[in-house]
Amino acid sequence: MVPIVIIEDDEKIRNYLSALLAGSGEFNLKASFVTAEEAINYFECGLGYDIEIVLTDIQLPEKSGIDFITWLKPFRPEVQFMVLSIYDDAERVFKALQAGASGYVLKNMPASKLIESLIDLRKGGSPMSSQIARKVVMAFQNQAPYIDAKEQLSPRENEVLLWLSKGFSYQEIGDKLFISIDTVRTHIRNTYEKLHVKNKKEALRKTGYQ
Repeated sequence: MVPIVIIEDDEKIRNYLSALLAGSGEFNLKASFVTAEEAINYFECGLGYDIEIVLTDIQLPEKSGIDFITWLKPFRPEVQFMVLSIYDDAERVFKALQAGASGYVLKNMPASKLIESLIDLRKGGSPMSSQIARKVVMAFQNQAPYIDAKEQLSPRENEVLLWLSKGFSYQEIGDKLFISIDTVRTHIRNTYEKLHVKNKKEALRKTGYQ
């Protein structure tokens, strides 16, 4: 069975989750905690070496569930984090996902669906309550369309930048392209303005030439 821990400060919910996991036949509840600090101590002492999933609330007495995910994820990147919360606002959702959570479900989710979501998480999925999934989709749809930085430049500006990335001097670039060094400088100045960068290193990184 899959070793799992719970972080939930509400005793009734914690007991409910413990009973649900114990009766699932899928998960082995190794420990449950009221605070993130208790969970941190558990992992720092080496007791959580075999844990595969952490099911955590967000709103906890001191450190939040997001704080805990942020703390543990760098040390245990293989651990899967599922947030179980009453909050469905976009700010908390995206902070949790950015911290390293792979799933986010609401506490009103039916028991059977919660178990299914945890199984899905373990198999590599990213289960989310329908309300949460909708917020994620809408956030992506509202983003500005992706524009390749190279497409903002003229063919000649791209050509100059390509030679620059190969370590050629302004004079060498001018000789290769049969233009003056002042024209090379003009192309580079225009390139920096279009890309909103201040130097060669930033320009090359933004366009992918480096």
